[in-house]
Amino acid sequence: MQEVLLNTDFKDLKFFKRGKVRDVYDLDDKLLIVSTDRISCFDVVLSCGIPDKGRVLTSLSCFWFDFIKDIIENHLITTDVHKYPDNLQKYKPFLSGRSMLVLKSKPLPVECIVRGYLSGSGWKEYQQTQSVCGIRLPAGLLESQKLPEILFTPSTKAQTGHDINVNQKYIEDLLGRDIVVKLAKISIEIYKKASDYALSRGIIIADTKFEFGIYEGELILIDEILTPDSSRFWPLDEYTPGCPVSSFDKQFVRDYLETLCWDKTPPAPELPREIIEKTTQKYLQAYKRIVGRDLAEK
Repeated sequence: MQEVLLNTDFKDLKFFKRGKVRDVYDLDDKLLIVSTDRISCFDVVLSCGIPDKGRVLTSLSCFWFDFIKDIIENHLITTDVHKYPDNLQKYKPFLSGRSMLVLKSKPLPVECIVRGYLSGSGWKEYQQTQSVCGIRLPAGLLESQKLPEILFTPSTKAQTGHDINVNQKYIEDLLGRDIVVKLAKISIEIYKKASDYALSRGIIIADTKFEFGIYEGELILIDEILTPDSSRFWPLDEYTPGCPVSSFDKQFVRDYLETLCWDKTPPAPELPREIIEKTTQKYLQAYKRIVGRDLAEK
């Protein structure tokens, strides 16, 4: 099996934070973001890694950042390791293909979730209340059905554990109405442009999440964007409303874990080699369908 990168430990760099997937280093006015091959399910980081996962996340984010740059600026400076500061060059083998040098912004404490289809937690809520994040919907909608309109359903951004779905009023009280209206407008605009393109490539983007920050007084897009970790990607040729849809993301791993007697607390069970390999293929297929070439051809 291919080697995976689970952690980085660049001792001469100022460590900033370790997320579920990314290791971040503070370079004063910039950040170095390294996408590892870690995978988390149910907010638990698994002990194994998924080969090529970090490279897919980085490469897809770069593709989308460029694709929607006419809508909003983003934090990406470069992914070309040769253009990184001199003190990072010795880490080139760990950084190539899986890292981004980005602007250091002030992140907004919200996840900007956009839903085009009824799935996941939205479907569960709809079954109970006929609404999603407090937004009333028509009766009789099916699981995985395209929604009558695109929904902006923000959540709080938790440092640990689950993010919490909230209504737009809650976020307005937190950040102010003007900026939330702008976040909703931009998030939906990005989703529309990206989902139209993805459909032409045979992929439905059922839902996704964006993160934003403030840099020099301006709103910019940060973190990753429209990857299999931050979005629900469905193959168009397998889509049928009324039932769950197979996806190009870690839902495949979640579905496997659901078959086990595991209480979803650490430590997570080991994944069989077959599940790991199939998950890698799903990430690589998502990249190829969207970008139009294999990751190795990048």
